[in-house]
Amino acid sequence: MTDRTASRAGHAVGDTRARVAVAGASGFAGQELLRWMAGHPHATITAAMSSSPDGPARSLPALARIWDGVIEPFSADKLAQAADVVFLALPEEAAAAVAPTLVDRGVRVIDLSGAFRLREAALREKWYPATKMAGLTPVYGLTERHYHEISKARLLTNPGCYPTAALLALEPLAEAGLLAGDIVIDAKSGISGAGKKPSDRTHFSENHGSVSAYGVFGHRHQPEIEQELGSPVTFVPHLVPLDRGILETIYARVQPGVAAKDVADTLTAAYRDAPFVRLTGEQLPEIKHAAYTNFCDIGWRVDSATGRILLVAVLDNLVKGAAGQAIQNFNVMLGYDERTGLLPLR
Repeated sequence: MTDRTASRAGHAVGDTRARVAVAGASGFAGQELLRWMAGHPHATITAAMSSSPDGPARSLPALARIWDGVIEPFSADKLAQAADVVFLALPEEAAAAVAPTLVDRGVRVIDLSGAFRLREAALREKWYPATKMAGLTPVYGLTERHYHEISKARLLTNPGCYPTAALLALEPLAEAGLLAGDIVIDAKSGISGAGKKPSDRTHFSENHGSVSAYGVFGHRHQPEIEQELGSPVTFVPHLVPLDRGILETIYARVQPGVAAKDVADTLTAAYRDAPFVRLTGEQLPEIKHAAYTNFCDIGWRVDSATGRILLVAVLDNLVKGAAGQAIQNFNVMLGYDERTGLLPLR
């Protein structure tokens, strides 16, 4: 990331506005994309579609005077004709089917589903069986870790919300050889992380006043975290009665002799040029500090006597965990300052 600061000046050609389409625009992440992209100075929203080819066009009252377009029925042909870049906020099966077609037709694709996140064929077959990778080379879009690969991507797979927080906290420490032994990730998410389609688990009466663990030893974000981290983890997600937000408490051990200063120095070096990672040190962050923003806040404590480390990472699952990170990646792909449309530029 040594030349990343210089690249923030932006090198996109002229003042041409990119034609952007959002498929799955009626879901939580899709609406969040429209909310943020409507004010992007280098983009024009040329199409916004639902996940289904059936049903009438409809407006989004919550976005009135922010974005006054209509959500149209899904059409892959229109997506390819109307856009230079398409955000896919579709279910995995639909994204797996349409992304290759769009890439073949010269459209750059940012996929918010999990369809293309796993590189190993056996894992894809288990977790995303609809995905066929023939001829595709997706770039994993954890912006702070793969900045330069993202700039050349034709198909970008946006990381999951849980993996984004976990990997931003852990990857620099693992790469520096500071960690030892097992890693346990205790993760808590607001209900919007489960998507807009209702279920018994997301029903108000089931969630209000309660916290529940789910997907134990069976959540698809675990292999994603392990793939990027290069080591096994114990990952336990929980559903909490909040609209949005993720808080992960991560437990691990450090190598003998590693102190809090070593952790601080490593994370500071890793994110010196990263505008959306805020390091809070021993002041552990809270969900409300990052909600409605594209920030991931990371704090930590080290117990040198026992060699234990605790990290807390928080983010908004609909912004940094989905739409905001997708827009950050859009900016990098097209050569704009990665903060464009997400932070005021100075």
